[in-house]
Amino acid sequence: MTRTKESGHASAEATEPEFTSIEICAGAGGQAIGLHQAGFGHLALVEIDKYAAATLRENIELHPKWDWERDNCDVLCQDVLEFEPERDLKKSASLYRRGEVDLLAGGVPCPPFSHAGKQLGEDDERDLFPRILALTEQIRPRAVMIENVRGLMDAKFDDYRSRIQAELEDMEPTDDGLPGYKVVGWNVYEAEKFGVPQLRPRSILVAFRRDVLQDLKYEAPTPSAERVSVFRALEETMLKRIQPFENGDKAADARRVFDTWKQKADKDVAPTLVGGSKKHGGADLGPSRAKKAWLALGVSGMGVANEPVNGQPTGTEDRDLFGDEGPMLTVRQAAIIQGFPLHWDFSGGKTAQYRQVGNAFPPPVAQAIGESIIDVLKAARERDQKKV
Repeated sequence: MTRTKESGHASAEATEPEFTSIEICAGAGGQAIGLHQAGFGHLALVEIDKYAAATLRENIELHPKWDWERDNCDVLCQDVLEFEPERDLKKSASLYRRGEVDLLAGGVPCPPFSHAGKQLGEDDERDLFPRILALTEQIRPRAVMIENVRGLMDAKFDDYRSRIQAELEDMEPTDDGLPGYKVVGWNVYEAEKFGVPQLRPRSILVAFRRDVLQDLKYEAPTPSAERVSVFRALEETMLKRIQPFENGDKAADARRVFDTWKQKADKDVAPTLVGGSKKHGGADLGPSRAKKAWLALGVSGMGVANEPVNGQPTGTEDRDLFGDEGPMLTVRQAAIIQGFPLHWDFSGGKTAQYRQVGNAFPPPVAQAIGESIIDVLKAARERDQKKV
């Protein structure tokens, strides 16, 4: 992992967050970053992929604004099917109490519902909705947030969604009086409407425990930012990539590449990034339709470019930067398209890094939804304090 300085962040004493969360299927931290920015302190981040888990650990260790998590968050590289909070939480063991976690969140695997796959739904062994429902019953958090692809909202899954909602809403009260849940929203959010330079529709379920919600009303977040084109998002990084060639033999090629890319990339946001399958080759920007959309934006989708180190040429520019179809994206540029902050770095080789980025949930969308959940949690806390 290369170390990127987190600009403008001075070290400070760790401040205890008002609200806590546990996240499963955390990946490289897209949702964790957004929820952290919204105001949640993570008690646990559970992720099965060793490279993504290393990304989480190393970024938490590195960045000052994650000081509290460094001391209190368990990053667990394990199968969520085997995750048992009472047994597995170490750093946060003294903070974890059943019924006292504010949010259980998770971007459960998308392939069972994705249009790019066979859409086997609950018949797909990767479907982890049953697991997050079981953890909800076990942890009894004040709120639940579950992210998935838009394909889950297709009519063919109407019955399955109804059963998931019923399991939450019919959850029996426990011996200690903790009730079940009310689903307050199951909506599709378009990432481009939250400042992310990418088409990335995601379905998000939000539910609150009934004793928390009571008479409060949940307001889903509304679009909060203007549309950001691929050119606007990547201009600075693309200029840095061509800079080493501006005065040499490749000067004319460098200017031509940038000008051609600018003309095309300023037209629209990017298509949805995909992480690819571990079973099939290296990283690229997706199936034929996605590659065609990238080509229209002046980007070659046939692979991922090598990352320049300290501004030095990589030796692969003829393929990565000066190819006939335009420049390929670096992992950093793909992360920008996904909405990651510049200071967030990724572990593993280039393919492992790109897959982490391509499979992520855009942090700005997670932040907006997290803030909308906190609005209800704050209102519930204030209401309950008045009763005392």
